[in-house]
Amino acid sequence: WAKAGPVQVTIGEPKRTLAENALLHALITELAGKLEWAGKKRDTETWKRLLVAAWMRAEGKPVEILPALDGNGVELIPVRTSRLGKRACADLIEFIYAWGAEQGVRWDAYERSVA
Repeated sequence: WAKAGPVQVTIGEPKRTLAENALLHALITELAGKLEWAGKKRDTETWKRLLVAAWMRAEGKPVEILPALDGNGVELIPVRTSRLGKRACADLIEFIYAWGAEQGVRWDAYERSVA
């Protein structure tokens, strides 16, 4: 028998599925295509930052705001979605659905996910 190497066990929140990740990004892309914010269309990365920051505040979690490196304004530094586990990703998805519905969004991504 060959001797096995060390075993590492990590206990933590389960990782989100590829389907959950795809739905999260589909919702963000859909908002970017349907809504304006502060008077103009925004790209998906901007929408993701806005949505994650709003969700974090709704959850009572801090959003870091730092002075810009060039001294002009500030930068919003929300948590990275790639670090969200299954439960947090599901909560963020629900937040996005609810926020979008409040803005009058008719969700095409939702219809595809339940079809």
